[in-house]
Amino acid sequence: MRLNLLFLSIAVAVGLAVAVFGPPHMSNPLLTKDDNVLHIAGIFPIGGKGGWQGGQACQPAARLALEDVNNRTDLLPGFILKLHWNDSECEPGLGASVMYNLLYNKPQKLMLLAGCSTVCTTVAEAAKMWNLVVLCYGASSPALSDRNRFPTLFRTHPSATVHNPTRIKLMEKFGWSRVAILQQAEEVFISTVEDLEARCKEAGIEIVTRQSFLSDPTDAVRNLRRQDARVIVGLFYVVAARRVLCEVYKHKLYGKSYVWFFIGWYEDDWFEQNLEKEKINCTREQMRIAAEGHLTTEALMWNQNNQRTLSGMTSDDFRIRLNEALKKENYDIDNMRYPEGYQEAPLAYDAVWAVALAFNKTMEKLDRVGKSLKNFTYTDKETADDIYSAINSTQFLGVSGHVAFSSQGDRIALTQIEQMIDGKYVLLGYYDTQSDNLTWNNKEKWIGGKVPQDRTIVRTVLRTVSLGLFISMGTVSVVGILWAIALIVFNILHRHRKVIETSHPVCNTIMLVGVCLCLGSVFLLGLDGRFVESESYPAVCQARAWILTLGFTLGYGAMFSKVWRVHRLTTKSKQDGKVKKVEPWKLYWMRSIEIFPLEDPSSTDDDIKIRPELEHCESHHNNVWLGILCGYKGLILIFGLFLAYETRSIKVKQINDSRYVGMAIYNVVVLCLITAPVIMVIASQQDASFAFEALAIIFCCFLSMALVFVPKIAEIIQHPRDKVEAKYNTDAGVSKEDEDRYHSLLAENDELQKLISAKEEKIRILKIKLQERESMKSSGTDGTAPSAAEGMNEPICLGAGGVRNNLIPARTYLGNAAGAQPEPAGRGMGARNSANLSSA
Repeated sequence: MRLNLLFLSIAVAVGLAVAVFGPPHMSNPLLTKDDNVLHIAGIFPIGGKGGWQGGQACQPAARLALEDVNNRTDLLPGFILKLHWNDSECEPGLGASVMYNLLYNKPQKLMLLAGCSTVCTTVAEAAKMWNLVVLCYGASSPALSDRNRFPTLFRTHPSATVHNPTRIKLMEKFGWSRVAILQQAEEVFISTVEDLEARCKEAGIEIVTRQSFLSDPTDAVRNLRRQDARVIVGLFYVVAARRVLCEVYKHKLYGKSYVWFFIGWYEDDWFEQNLEKEKINCTREQMRIAAEGHLTTEALMWNQNNQRTLSGMTSDDFRIRLNEALKKENYDIDNMRYPEGYQEAPLAYDAVWAVALAFNKTMEKLDRVGKSLKNFTYTDKETADDIYSAINSTQFLGVSGHVAFSSQGDRIALTQIEQMIDGKYVLLGYYDTQSDNLTWNNKEKWIGGKVPQDRTIVRTVLRTVSLGLFISMGTVSVVGILWAIALIVFNILHRHRKVIETSHPVCNTIMLVGVCLCLGSVFLLGLDGRFVESESYPAVCQARAWILTLGFTLGYGAMFSKVWRVHRLTTKSKQDGKVKKVEPWKLYWMRSIEIFPLEDPSSTDDDIKIRPELEHCESHHNNVWLGILCGYKGLILIFGLFLAYETRSIKVKQINDSRYVGMAIYNVVVLCLITAPVIMVIASQQDASFAFEALAIIFCCFLSMALVFVPKIAEIIQHPRDKVEAKYNTDAGVSKEDEDRYHSLLAENDELQKLISAKEEKIRILKIKLQERESMKSSGTDGTAPSAAEGMNEPICLGAGGVRNNLIPARTYLGNAAGAQPEPAGRGMGARNSANLSSA
């Protein structure tokens, strides 16, 4: 947009100059010394530091064309062509100044030759004010095809849009449907990209990113890497192209995974030239590495057939003559050091021939009406229209191929495709946009031996539990299930044995059923995408939750009921304790996928990244359900641990394995409290998570079965009959009769304690009365009191002694319950009471 405004302002300025000063004063051309000379103006970009400096080769080519045209007697009879030129440096402002100087200085110019798209835009937009036809030999901007804006423009250089159909054709040929664009912020490239985007959209090709830069392409190239661009179309002048290629090397956007499209009108060794002068921070070797394998598309600028052209030369003859002329300009042609614009030199040569042919036609037409080209002035629109019609209809075979112009003034030409192979450009084929015909030579060579992909292929790999780990854990679980079934059979067969009967065989059976379910859940925990389709996975999730929860409820609940009963018995609870049935909440599960960062494959030549996925079981309100489950089951675990600790040394005959059950509960609780948080942390590591969870379940189940049943099995094996089973039961206590007697004695002891308290209160009162009598006796009132006291003392002593001799302390009886013989306490108690009463 800024360039358009600049060009427009320059054109307006030139127009104002014409309006103010008028057209340049010209004397009658017939009176000048050069009556037989037709003058044309030329603008060549040669000495600039940026943009396209193609005038270095195009100006010598135009000079050769002038020589050949002037040597022909059948062209422009009686006249010769003369070229007046200057350097524009591919700068639009300088180009406008050069044009103004050429037009306002004698002699009169009949036509303008120009090169470089930015300069041609300025010149062609202003030339209509002088009724001049402009012929551009080196301008590819698609904007120049606008006939409303550039009504008198023709060009022998094809429009840059001619490359776009070729690029689309190549993308379709190699199956690329995802491309990126890197462009220099110049109007010629902006309009080319707009046309390319429209064509890509029409062909169904995705443009993943479009990056542009002014002078430094570093950030733009870095963004291409971030966007994972693989097929990249680059549009920039050759100076910027060298900077881009250096950044391509630095960011490693080259090699077997990348394809670059460059413009084809660079010199063959463009990536090795002027590196030090332009301060490119890459060596020639690095530039060669980065340039290897890239593709170029360019309009056909050299006649590919070895035919004689209008000038009488073949394209090879012209190349020889051009090389000789460039050597005179001190260019090192022998060492393949070509100046910029070497590829476009045939276009400049044929442009001069097109001018000569157009002037020749115009002269024939003007001769019929008695006019001459020498009479042309900048206000002579009629002659200008004749020149326009003549050049519009011009067709000939030139050294650049068949020269013809479309209705927009564009060159109609084939497009050639080349590839950089081993440091040299190799012709791959041609594409005719008019007939949509691709001629292919099958000479392409790709790094890595195969066509690069247009994107990183992401392969989804489902992380599954290692098969060996699953089999090993499953085998151990099967062994555990078989062992639990065997114990169930053992428990049923020996249910009448004292050692089994007093351990609550029903609870044992329930526990074993729970163990079987928990061990069975190990198989469900290991089932994943290896064995189960994704549609069936939610059912596996549901089965996991139900079976593991139910197994835990049965197994742990049975052991919990034992320690709960022991605790109630030892604390003399008046209310029977009942363990409520703990049932799992009904959960609705679904399959969720955890996605991991991309990983490199272990070994492959393809451009592939691995995206690991891991299946998880989750519900719609996963956190809520986990909180509920962990909350109430955690409380049961902690309470069970508390009961196991409280009853660790309690011995109750009704449950002969209470200590072993307590140990089992302790181990289950500790493992559960460790396993649950660890599994949450390592959930993304499928093998570690499965192994940890499976081992915790297996260890809990095996340990519980071992603690509860191994002593019983050992006892029954050692003592097939019930003769000495009491020796096995180290927790054996008193019999049922002894226990009833113990409770009756406790009740009797409470009654006697109350009676003793009443007697002691009476003794205290009598002592007070005796003290009062003694005080009265000491004051001289001696009577029958002593005899009365003596009469009272004996029954009190006897009563007190009788009561105390019948008291049996509770701790003495408990010692007897443990197996010790009780020692009569009446003797000691009676002696102590008698002593107290005697002292009284």
